[in-house]
Amino acid sequence: MPMPAKIGEILIKTTKSNDLDEALFKVLEDYFILKIKNLEETIDYFQKKWGMNFEEYKSNIAKNTLQKDHYSFECEKDFWEWEEAVTLKNHYETIKNQWM
Repeated sequence: MPMPAKIGEILIKTTKSNDLDEALFKVLEDYFILKIKNLEETIDYFQKKWGMNFEEYKSNIAKNTLQKDHYSFECEKDFWEWEEAVTLKNHYETIKNQWM
């Protein structure tokens, strides 16, 4: 499927590249960098909040050794958000490393 001319024009202007493939590559690379940085910030937030990494948090929940009630809304919500951030970060890093 060909790329619409308007999108190609925006890519060229945005990246100041003369080559459409190179422009698209630059945009995708920037996207991955920004996405990974945002996910790292989320992971860092939870690591500071709980004083441990995600694997330790998950292990403490499984062993029922977390300082708080692991069935509380806060713990469950943090678990799902933290797990999502770790999973997506790994996903984006894998794609970035394969293609960039």
